[in-house]
Amino acid sequence: MTASPISDRLSDVEGQVEDGRSKIDWAFEHMPIVQSLRADFEADQPFDGYTIGMALHVEAKTAALVEALAAGGAEIAITGCNPLSTHDDVSAALDDHDAITSYAEHGVDEAGYYDAIEAVIAQEPDVTVDDGGDLVFRIHQEHPDLIDSIIGGSEETTTGVHRLRSMDADGALEYPVFAVNDTPMKRLFDNVHGTGEASLSSIAMTTNLSWAGKTVVVAGYGQCGRGVAKKAAGQNASVVVTEIDPRQALEAHMEGYEVLPMAEASAKGDVFITVTGNRDVITPDHVEQMQDGAILANAGHFDIEIDLEGLSEVAVGETEVRDGIREYTLEDGRRINVLAEGRLVNLASPVSLGHPVEVMDQSFGIQAVSVRELVTNGEAYGAGVHEVPDELDREVAEIKLRAEGIEIDELTDIQREYLASWEHGT
Repeated sequence: MTASPISDRLSDVEGQVEDGRSKIDWAFEHMPIVQSLRADFEADQPFDGYTIGMALHVEAKTAALVEALAAGGAEIAITGCNPLSTHDDVSAALDDHDAITSYAEHGVDEAGYYDAIEAVIAQEPDVTVDDGGDLVFRIHQEHPDLIDSIIGGSEETTTGVHRLRSMDADGALEYPVFAVNDTPMKRLFDNVHGTGEASLSSIAMTTNLSWAGKTVVVAGYGQCGRGVAKKAAGQNASVVVTEIDPRQALEAHMEGYEVLPMAEASAKGDVFITVTGNRDVITPDHVEQMQDGAILANAGHFDIEIDLEGLSEVAVGETEVRDGIREYTLEDGRRINVLAEGRLVNLASPVSLGHPVEVMDQSFGIQAVSVRELVTNGEAYGAGVHEVPDELDREVAEIKLRAEGIEIDELTDIQREYLASWEHGT
């Protein structure tokens, strides 16, 4: 069974569409890159005749990207990539568009989530756009007959790229996918500033607690972890970093953060934020060392970084103490608070709005030009994970600089000659 469009399942479709439309318009107003690309797409119609299947966080910024692709002639089927990150009013507004069908619904169970993925796949997309890889994996596992007709795809997030690279290494990825997450205009801004700002703001709004004076344990010092640590320190928190990579641990140390194994950090933290893309980062053994009132949040993609099943087993009671906060009471009376059911705290908390608009403008600009590259030059890419071509990354950066009124220098002919020659010495 596949899901019906969101509009078939809402009691107040008209009101939801109106509310969603207001959110999308506000986001679009602050997305100059997507505005510029949408104008180009409207003029050139590069996606005319193509169907794009998407599994993303369905909220206002995402909707601006989706409508830009539709303006370029695409037929689009979209669903969510996380059961708690969908904004139903935005989903309804998208579904109200003649060229877009949205199956995304907030709070669906696992069966409903995959029914919606199946509904998108049933539209037989020519291009896939993913956040976390579920759409790509489902196609390969359940619908291999569609692979030959798919030009390619793009992947938004770190976890999805890791999964796709593993798939590629096993020879199991059978069409080209751009690693949008890894290109500079995405990872240097979305991962650092987007994840850092959005995670901390969501935690603060959910708990109504201050960062100043607290000890924040950041698990993972990749680009996202760097952002979380930087923003927490900037709000006068003490930061402890846990890592498995010696180089990233050393980098965190040189940035001035205390670096400890989680077994030791667990006794020191007031707030724990996992940003690893891996499972069982915080386990019952760690929880046994934590202080009363410790707050656990996950800013990685899937809800497996905190071992919630293990936590339930050692707890003697569980209570929803505040919207978005589940309190686990341990046998000795200590209370451990988990935010957003262990899901992406910056998107799945009841008050979450996701990354700042300006940050996602850059990321979705990369998604847009990656889709354009696939439909215009897809034959140039074989099956596997591909870097976004540098000229596309630079194109998006140049659009942003123009929008900000920022001018930069250009190389002179003599400078170009110097850089291109190996014969010039000191």
